[in-house]
Amino acid sequence: MTNKPLPLIALVAAAALAATACNADKGATGANAAANSAVAATPVAAPNNGDWSSIISQTPEGGFLMGNPNAKVKLVEYGSLTCPHCAEFEKQGSKVLIENYVKKGLVAFEFRNFVRDPYDITASLLARCGGGASFFGLTRALYTDQKDWIGKIQAADPAVLEAMQSQSPQQQFKTIADLAGFPAYAAMRGVPKAKSAACLADPAAASQLVQMNSDAVAAYNIPGTPSFLINGELVPDTANWELLEPKLKEALGG
Repeated sequence: MTNKPLPLIALVAAAALAATACNADKGATGANAAANSAVAATPVAAPNNGDWSSIISQTPEGGFLMGNPNAKVKLVEYGSLTCPHCAEFEKQGSKVLIENYVKKGLVAFEFRNFVRDPYDITASLLARCGGGASFFGLTRALYTDQKDWIGKIQAADPAVLEAMQSQSPQQQFKTIADLAGFPAYAAMRGVPKAKSAACLADPAAASQLVQMNSDAVAAYNIPGTPSFLINGELVPDTANWELLEPKLKEALGG
């Protein structure tokens, strides 16, 4: 992985691997899909009578893992913060996944960013900026407010958006963040403005996101977002909770 700044065209070209990769053809989870998700497997006690969902670490692949690292089932989501179907999965499936599987130590859940465009890179840099302590909370908030912050960027003065094209990648990320209101947004969620500014200006952090895309495509031929791995294997045609949960139960043995 290079620590040198990537030219804007390189970042956009790399992110374009997923430019049309939001799984629009897979359908969205129904409003009641997350209900009545009984799990037969026996829970695993967390250390110090704690809660497995509070145990978060960063993985060698660059993702953030929540839960029991030795869980029988290891679930990985490749998600894009600009993908509406990823936001729908967060809305319909995240709570029941954490409550019924992660907190009980049955499933370790890892999220790996799969960036699709400069907006996505900017949001991902902010989500990752505070490390494990704020990653999942910020990611959840960015999905919840996805239409709002993307709308703010798209509603910007066309002259500002045009001028952005001649900026360096790090300057572009700052411009996008300012248009979206990210510095104050992240500060309210535990990432001070000075820290978020440093993260946006860090070429190595942006390079890591682009490298994560390349690694995902090379290793798993990721078809779009969201995509899921269960115990290291890509689960095909499973872009929503209604389709994913039966696969988790099967992996747990019933």
